[in-house]
Amino acid sequence: MGAYREPYACHWVMLTALPIARVGPTPFQRNLSDAHLRRLENVIGKVARFLDPIIVVRTEKADERGAHYWTPNGHHRLSAMRTLGAKTITALLVPQESVAYQILALNTEKAHNVRERALEVINMYQELARLGDGSEESYALEFEEPALVTLGLCYLQRPRFSGGAYHPILRRVDQFLKKPLRAGLEIRRERAKAVLELDDLVVQKVDALKARGLTSPYLKSFVVARINPIRFRPKDAAPLSFDEVLDRMAKSVAKFNPDKIKTEDLARSGGVAEESE
Repeated sequence: MGAYREPYACHWVMLTALPIARVGPTPFQRNLSDAHLRRLENVIGKVARFLDPIIVVRTEKADERGAHYWTPNGHHRLSAMRTLGAKTITALLVPQESVAYQILALNTEKAHNVRERALEVINMYQELARLGDGSEESYALEFEEPALVTLGLCYLQRPRFSGGAYHPILRRVDQFLKKPLRAGLEIRRERAKAVLELDDLVVQKVDALKARGLTSPYLKSFVVARINPIRFRPKDAAPLSFDEVLDRMAKSVAKFNPDKIKTEDLARSGGVAEESE
């Protein structure tokens, strides 16, 4: 329908009306939120207008769903329009297919939680590792932060993993690797294995606290905070590596005594709710 240069960096963008059957979400996106989808359907239906174009990129060949265009920003709007019976959808077509991998930077529809962000990152990572040999550093914008790669692998192995409890620690000690993605994936798998082994030990302590009648949505975060080796580490101290932190946490959780924990200790702790549970 038209073309223009966007006003910030003057990249070309096309304003298009695309057959809705030829548009699909990128294959590494999070699942749809039913509540958010229902709200969109209701609002679009009530105002009888679709005023917020989705962003799309053209793929080299149609995917298994028959889609020739991917939307990294617009999955919920696309699904809502499908449900409402639309045959076409207004979209801003970006020529560079690489934009499809910048989903976390572009997505403004609905805030991601740690689980959603981590799963999108690891799915992107595996797809990019299959396509080429770029390094993690070269995809820093797309992956947002290195801890999400490790946590994503944890979620793939354990869907109900409570990544929010470990994320504040991992984001401080995990670093992007300079190795090619295929080689980096093996290192990431070892890191995820270490995190999950630690989580098994933490769960044992959490179960012991529950057996004593202590209840809180923050029990796991409480235990993780107690064994965090960087929590009170002096600012001028040499930084600990990922492996050093996980090793110290494993040793600390082995010494953690649930019998010494009191209700008031939990009340003072606060913490990150275990979002996946």
